[in-house]
Amino acid sequence: MGNFLGTEKEEPPPPVVLVPPLFDFPPLAARTRMLEPSYDLLFGKLALRCLFEDYFEQAGQFSTKLMLKPIDDPHVDLVATVSGPLDRKSQEKIVGNALFRWQRNLDDPHTFMDLFVSNSDPALRLRSCAYYPQYGVGAFSSFPLMLRKRIHSEDYGFMGLRYGSEKLSIGTTMVPLPLAAEFPRSAWVVAKFGMLNVGMQYKPHVYNKQGVEADVASRFKDLKNYSWAIGYGSGTSSPLTPSFNFGLELANTSKLIASFYQHVVVQRRVKNPLEGDDIVGITNYIDVGFELETRADGSELSKSTEDSTFRVGASWQTNKNFLVKGKLGPRGSSIALAFKSWWKPSLSFSITAVRDRVSGKTALGVNFGIEDLREASYQRADPNYIMLTPNKEHLAESIIKHIGVRPMFKSDIDSGNFDNLPRDLKPMGKIL
Repeated sequence: MGNFLGTEKEEPPPPVVLVPPLFDFPPLAARTRMLEPSYDLLFGKLALRCLFEDYFEQAGQFSTKLMLKPIDDPHVDLVATVSGPLDRKSQEKIVGNALFRWQRNLDDPHTFMDLFVSNSDPALRLRSCAYYPQYGVGAFSSFPLMLRKRIHSEDYGFMGLRYGSEKLSIGTTMVPLPLAAEFPRSAWVVAKFGMLNVGMQYKPHVYNKQGVEADVASRFKDLKNYSWAIGYGSGTSSPLTPSFNFGLELANTSKLIASFYQHVVVQRRVKNPLEGDDIVGITNYIDVGFELETRADGSELSKSTEDSTFRVGASWQTNKNFLVKGKLGPRGSSIALAFKSWWKPSLSFSITAVRDRVSGKTALGVNFGIEDLREASYQRADPNYIMLTPNKEHLAESIIKHIGVRPMFKSDIDSGNFDNLPRDLKPMGKIL
């Protein structure tokens, strides 16, 4: 009788947790990672580069970035930047760049072609990359088409071949045929054994200390042309899973570099008046990084060369709109505050305060950006994703109509099932 009269109350929808998108995931550097040796990107190097550089503007400088994608053809996009001094009386030049990119597959950034135009060197540059995941083989190239002076071999561009799988990456780069005597320009091999990564890179110096060009045999024998690295870490490349990486590198047999990077996913309880009553928490992302570089050989140091240096950095994304970052080094410290709106296109603004310990002065840097490349929005996650509260997955149907997407569950994330996630929250790929 109660059911017939409709007096029985429906059970409220299960509580869920908001999962915001990362400010910049995947990072723009990941779109061109096939142009670089895997040795230069693994061992936490790519993550540390983003932590120590993104949203940190130089003191007394401004920069603007425009990243747009046409509606009619999502396979192409344009990234334009303008940067220069904040002081109008400064004699520094305002630099403008534009990058036009074509990508074959929206979900696979490894096959692409881009054209770079700038009012500084190189004025025009063409890059391309073709990767075939079914075979693990790829080819890539970069050629400066317009350059004022061509002095070094790098000024003529390079070509490369690579093989990549989940456990092994091997490749080499070479200069154009007229400079074939410098083959190879570089070579690397990186292997993965469980959570352990080991790698070696050969990157020769063309000239010795006396400024005389060394022959190919001498370059192979010179140990300072080699670098070795070992890394230990866990986690996937998805922002939804915690991860860490410890790396130890002996670079050019002269520098010892130790680094640590950790990505933490935490959830805090929140009551948002703009959301429904079923929202009980929000996900935050915290990143911490450390890098120490010290001399490993017994060579004498010049007055301008330090025996060792270090840097520490951290970032905290409180929600999808606000990000706080800070870094500290022996010469100074910086703190950045960034805001991003997820309209279409999205707008971003960041301000950086830079403290120079040598001069004792503090200066500001600002950045403004417009972006339409990454499409991301809030996702709903079951509280068991991290919070240990009862799971009500069987009631998910009652809220699907309300939010339009199936909630994420921790079991899916742990098993590596990212099918229900938007492209910008999925791992970047399994290619080593």
